[in-house]
Amino acid sequence: MSNSVVVCTWERGRAGVPVGAEETLSLACKLAAAAGLELNWLIAGPAPERALEIAGKYGVAHLDRIEDAKLADFQADVWVEALAQYSKQHAPKLILIPQTFNARLVAPRLSARTGAGVVMNALKLEVEGRAVKVTASAYGGDTRVVYELTGAESCVVGVLADMLLVEPPAADSPAPAVRQVAVDLGAATERVRVIQKAHLEGPRLEEAQIIVAGGMGLGKKENYRLIEELAETLGGMAAASRPVVENGWVDSSRQVGLTGKITRPALYIAAGISGASQHMVGCAAAKTIVAINRDPDAAVFRYARYGIVGDCLEILPAITRALKG
Repeated sequence: MSNSVVVCTWERGRAGVPVGAEETLSLACKLAAAAGLELNWLIAGPAPERALEIAGKYGVAHLDRIEDAKLADFQADVWVEALAQYSKQHAPKLILIPQTFNARLVAPRLSARTGAGVVMNALKLEVEGRAVKVTASAYGGDTRVVYELTGAESCVVGVLADMLLVEPPAADSPAPAVRQVAVDLGAATERVRVIQKAHLEGPRLEEAQIIVAGGMGLGKKENYRLIEELAETLGGMAAASRPVVENGWVDSSRQVGLTGKITRPALYIAAGISGASQHMVGCAAAKTIVAINRDPDAAVFRYARYGIVGDCLEILPAITRALKG
């Protein structure tokens, strides 16, 4: 078992930087410094042009690369095989993976394959004595659970990177050494056949700085246009709660919450949304939340910095008119 923590990333995000990479590296950097662990970064697939720069910012000792044609499209079993072989070669104490949808498929399987422990929904890692403690979100974000990692020789941790802040150290470290990691994926099973690929056009909801979200308080599908009009006026994006999506009012790509997008905007306006924890976990990291609801006791007001008690069908167009002057 090596005295190291490795951050594993593979899904391309903005400017080619792997999704959740910097947030997870920031978390891992602090843990490695406190525990005296070596920090390594494993990139499976193409590496971004800024990989060395980013790695140096967070004190990464080794930038490890896995490149194989079988990694071109996501196949859970293939990725597990690649990471399992890496783990066997380098035996890290901790494997941190930004918790995307695909990562939720990989992390538990990797744990079962390697005999490592597994903790998902992690928000914080700290060292206490010889133990590593992981604070994780549970029950739709309502509860925090603390796990103490003492039994397993290694552990796979799924990190809720979208809910973390990027906090690089005060000074950059030397550039890391680059290691090409050889893996044999010839026998890896590809259980999924890609029939068609679709690329979303335009900005991503997860990256929006202003979001206006509508819930069932809108009453009917036609009223969702009030959300879109205010979002357009503010230069933001329109979003929705899960019931709105399930009723077919908008596409699932606009859903915010535990089973949708995790966002971190500067401003989040929740109109006609009750404030169920499953939704609020998707916007809890917003700098400012404004709630509009007819029910003064609605749970959403507990999360909001500003609240308006009233009918969103009247308040939304009034705000839009005021902004347009």
